[in-house]
Amino acid sequence: MARMTAPHPRLRLYDANCMIGPTPWGLPGDLDADALERRMDRFGIERSLVCHTAAWRHDPATGNALVVSALAGRPRLRPCWVGVPSTCAEMPPAKEFAEQALRAGVGAIRVFPGDHGFALDGPDFAPQADALAEAGLPLLVDIDSTSWAAVDRLLFAHPDLVVVVCATGYRAMRPAAGLLDRHVNARLDLSDLSTHEGFEWVCATFGAHRVVFGTGAPLRDPAEAVTRLLWSDLDDEAIAQVAAGNLDALLPEEPR
Repeated sequence: MARMTAPHPRLRLYDANCMIGPTPWGLPGDLDADALERRMDRFGIERSLVCHTAAWRHDPATGNALVVSALAGRPRLRPCWVGVPSTCAEMPPAKEFAEQALRAGVGAIRVFPGDHGFALDGPDFAPQADALAEAGLPLLVDIDSTSWAAVDRLLFAHPDLVVVVCATGYRAMRPAAGLLDRHVNARLDLSDLSTHEGFEWVCATFGAHRVVFGTGAPLRDPAEAVTRLLWSDLDDEAIAQVAAGNLDALLPEEPR
C-alpha cells in the first residue's frame, strides 16, 4: 500500500465504505478493528462506517452481529449492516429489521444483490426499501453487484430512500449522471469514482453534496480516495463537505 502523509488535522474524514473481517483473497495484514483504526490514523480518517465481511461472504445475520460486537467501545467506528429480503426468514420483517438497526446504532444498510441472489428493484426487496426510507437509513450498494437500471427503478419506486452507489468505476459517468439528474436522493461514493476529473465534474454539475467520502478498504488502498479528494480542484468548503459533512447529514442520529 502507498505511504502517505495524513491530511491537514483540521479536515475531518468520515469513511462511508470500509470493512473488517477475513476475505477469500488472502489480503496481507490484520483485518480486524484494531487494524482498521491503525489504518485510519495513518490516513487521517476520523470516523468510519464499517461492515463485516462475514455479512457479505457468509451470512448477513451472523456478520451483522459480529460487527456490532467488534465495534463496541470504539466511538470512531459505526456499524453498517448488510440487508437481504426477509422472504426466507433469515432476517426479521423489514420494519423490525430497520428498528433493530437503529437500536444497535447502525448508520446505514449495505446490500449485495448479485452475491445474495435477489433483485434490488424487485418485489422481494421493496418492503426493506420502504422501511429503510422511513427509518432514515441510507442504502449502500456496489454497482458491480447490481445495475444502473435497477438502482434507477429502485429510486423511482422509493423516492425517499437515499442510495449511495459505490465503486462507480472509470467508464460509468453517463449512467451515473443520468441517475443523479433524475433522483435527488442518489449519491456516489469516492472509492472508485475514477473517470478523469469526473469527481470535479459531478460536483460542479450536481453539487458537492452528491458525493460521500469512501475508501473501499481493505479491498482498495485508502490512499486512492484520500488523494482524489485532496488533489481535486474543489475549493476548501466543498472538500470539507465531501470529506465528512455529506455523510454526517445522511446518517440517523446515534442512540444515546
